Amino acid sequence: MTIMVTGAAGFIGFHVATKLLDQGERVIAVDNVNDYYDVRLKEARLAKLAASPNFRHLRLDVADRAAMEGLAADAITGIVHLAAQAGVRYSLVNPHAYGTANVMGQIAMIELARRCKNLRHFVYASSSSVYGGNTKHPFSVGDPVERPVSLYAATKRSCELIAESYSHLYRTPMTGLRFFTVYGPWGRPDMAAYIFTDAIFADRPITLFNRGDLKRDFTFVDDIVAGVLAALVRPPKDDGTASPHRLYNLGNNRTEPLRRFVDVLERAIGRKARIELAPMQPGDVYETSADITESIADLGFKPRTSIDEGLPKFVAWYRDYHGLQSRP
Repeated sequence: MTIMVTGAAGFIGFHVATKLLDQGERVIAVDNVNDYYDVRLKEARLAKLAASPNFRHLRLDVADRAAMEGLAADAITGIVHLAAQAGVRYSLVNPHAYGTANVMGQIAMIELARRCKNLRHFVYASSSSVYGGNTKHPFSVGDPVERPVSLYAATKRSCELIAESYSHLYRTPMTGLRFFTVYGPWGRPDMAAYIFTDAIFADRPITLFNRGDLKRDFTFVDDIVAGVLAALVRPPKDDGTASPHRLYNLGNNRTEPLRRFVDVLERAIGRKARIELAPMQPGDVYETSADITESIADLGFKPRTSIDEGLPKFVAWYRDYHGLQSRP
């Protein structure tokens, strides 16, 4: 198969592209390699992918309508659309980036999908952020999601609604995946595992919002990739009534207190963190937890990695990537 992976220079996109290449598939990557975080990390990911003869990178912006309309589409059999402007807090600083990358990018990519004569499935990234401040736990895909507490969440919910309308009109099989706090090797520098690890090694304090009283469904990247690829080969059936569009949670199904996350990270690093406590941040939520009943039943999704296993793997990668000794 020939799979287009958008955001392949990003964290999850890199891991998805790597696994597809390992399986012998051809991968066309679309990524503009923006500077939201250190471009050197993105280029390092791309360099690893480029070692495969089945990999091709197009340095394009998914929200560039003309560029997407100019792409040859006939060879593409699947699309995994992961490119997006990420980050809840950054959406308070640069809101226009989210409307462009997330909303316009979704429309441009689905329009591209419509031109793919051999396309079997369009899979795209959503987020647990769409659940907003819901207090019912765990979060289920059938729960109301009409009260986002951040612009990022609002754009991700918009992506789901856009997919639903296109799938209804044109019968294109689509699946949206709501990711829950993904971490692991090659992770993003704006997320907790990287921020905390970087600070601990540099003996800088880490900030725990809501005075450390937060809970997250931390999900290891290998489990996420397994879920993405399981979804890719299982396009929704079109029964002629409901649209062939489905939504699934991909989470670890093990909600962890933030304080325990820090404890496990400290043990993996071999140092204690200096902690500063702060109030809850605008746009943040107290707890995330995934009901993965439908993901298990329909996709065979089985997350296997606890933070006790996953965080040491992240720390080992961090040491290697930054050229640090095995123990401080």
